[in-house]
Amino acid sequence: MGSLHTSPPPPRAVEIRRWALASGAELRGLRASLHEALNGHALAEGEELDDIPERVVLVATELATNALLHGLPPTTVRLLRDDDLFILDVADHDLTTVPEMAETRPLGAGGRGLQLARAFSLNVGWYATEGAKHIWASFPRRDEGSAKHE
Repeated sequence: MGSLHTSPPPPRAVEIRRWALASGAELRGLRASLHEALNGHALAEGEELDDIPERVVLVATELATNALLHGLPPTTVRLLRDDDLFILDVADHDLTTVPEMAETRPLGAGGRGLQLARAFSLNVGWYATEGAKHIWASFPRRDEGSAKHE
């Protein structure tokens, strides 16, 4: 199994929004609220996310699901902003386990949340505080394709 590097997100990052989750039933609300925090408006029926918000929402769902299933409550999801990055930070209160990549599991066996986070983000890491274990992922604030067209 591979491991993630241990470090907190950039210290200059400012919290935009925070969510406390107690169950998987709250994931739908998390996705909608994340979209609103990233785009400034609620996701309309049938509306699709732009690339960066879609990645953030996908990774948030995966990491929060992992925390809810394998960690100790409550699960806290924070959206942070640095100069040119969005940072997603997901925490649970299980300090006895270290996050590891599930590289050897067969497809369909679960455990792919960290791999998805690594594939869809710029960087993934983890750190522990006195009371919580945090896994974070960073994303560009702008889609490189859209920045070229402006």
